[in-house]
Amino acid sequence: MGMKCALYPGSFDPVTKGHIDVIDRALELFNEIIVLIAENESKIPLFSSKERVEFVQQSLRKDAPVRVLILEGLLADFAKKNQINVVIRGLRAVSDFEFEFQMALMNRHLYPKLETVFLTPKEDYTYVSSRLVKEVARLGGNISKFVPPIVAMKLKEIYPCH
Repeated sequence: MGMKCALYPGSFDPVTKGHIDVIDRALELFNEIIVLIAENESKIPLFSSKERVEFVQQSLRKDAPVRVLILEGLLADFAKKNQINVVIRGLRAVSDFEFEFQMALMNRHLYPKLETVFLTPKEDYTYVSSRLVKEVARLGGNISKFVPPIVAMKLKEIYPCH
């Protein structure tokens, strides 16, 4: 079997240890992962796309076969153009499933060869989300258990202790 690559899209604003855990799990199944930093029009990001790329790159082990790119346009178009037919999505809870299922079906409609594989993070990270991490940091809480060191440092710069 040839090289198998999977896409892992998300806003990653910021990347959490749960995201990194999903990447590590995906690397057990695929030869290469392309992390796609996406803009979500319904969210105003705290960090720029360029910063988020840097955070993900610095959070991975140095030898990890992972590329980090900024997604412009539709995921299905990127997958089709690059002949990649697998998308990785992380599921923390049942509440994530309905939205993710709709996205998977839409992506398959746009590019019929595109399959979505759902992975669950380590139990320690099932309640961790980028939104919650930002809120805890904003209120002066310790987020070092939930995010890579580079992210903890940047959040501390943005939200110095009260």
